[in-house]
Amino acid sequence: MGRPLRIEYPGAFYHVTSRGNERKSIFRTKGDYGRFTNYLKSATERYGAKIHCFCLMSNHYHLLLETPRANLQAVLHHLNTSYTNYFNAKTGRVGHLFQGRYRAILVEKDTYALELSRYIHLNPVRANLIKDPSDYPWSSYLSYVERGKGWEWLQIEFILGQMSLDEKEARRKYRKYIEEAIEQSREDPLKKTVASTLLGSEQFIEWVRKKWIKKATLHRDIPALKKLSSWPDFSSILKESEKVFGKGTSESRRVALYLSHRMSGLSLGEIGKFFGGIGPSGVSQNTRRLEGYLKEDAKLSKEVDKLRKILSE
Repeated sequence: MGRPLRIEYPGAFYHVTSRGNERKSIFRTKGDYGRFTNYLKSATERYGAKIHCFCLMSNHYHLLLETPRANLQAVLHHLNTSYTNYFNAKTGRVGHLFQGRYRAILVEKDTYALELSRYIHLNPVRANLIKDPSDYPWSSYLSYVERGKGWEWLQIEFILGQMSLDEKEARRKYRKYIEEAIEQSREDPLKKTVASTLLGSEQFIEWVRKKWIKKATLHRDIPALKKLSSWPDFSSILKESEKVFGKGTSESRRVALYLSHRMSGLSLGEIGKFFGGIGPSGVSQNTRRLEGYLKEDAKLSKEVDKLRKILSE
């Protein structure tokens, strides 16, 4: 299974889910639930995370969180590792507690935060554990509808602010918003997720793709990169190179091979295969050699820079 794409930037907003290994219980007692909420609190203190909503189920949890410090991976490592150490020590078990990697969806905050908060708070209702989410103690719902209930570190202002600027009115409207959804089935908002990574409008997805995808950690086995990246394909690179350096010339081929290495986001093996079976080391050698020429030849450097710009548009 390929690695998930992690996009991090200051103020990013995520829906996060993590499940127990083999879907087994990760919370067995009130003490377990309480310990995990303590780790949520410490995540806000140590890492600056803003927890907007949460729901802890017996074998998984949901979070709606914001990362002002662009440190999602550090926050989740703290939560899952700390809780795993606690749980394993308590039960005498060893090994992974959580199933694989957590799922983190980057969300357009203004468009989907309210809807996702409802989705999270209704988890116990959908699981037929309770009929009224107010009766479930291990979610953030009560903090939203009853003043003085819940956790002081929870960030409820943003979502309640979408209901009303008056706190009392906002709580009343939020309760109604949730209760109406209990009576009428609602479509799962996560079904609109793009490439298992992004949830938002077309404008938001395009903004993330252009501004942050190329800055994401580039692992070759991240499927979402191929779906979301704006990198040009080999044919486009070769075509543009031949316009400048001539069709079929050795120079156009060298430049195309170099730009494919620097811009396509694909493996050395894939690049070499397209260019007639060149080995990975051959692709790397061509890149090093051409970079040397670029430092010495101002005209060549200028032409290659123009090509970069054309292919990046």
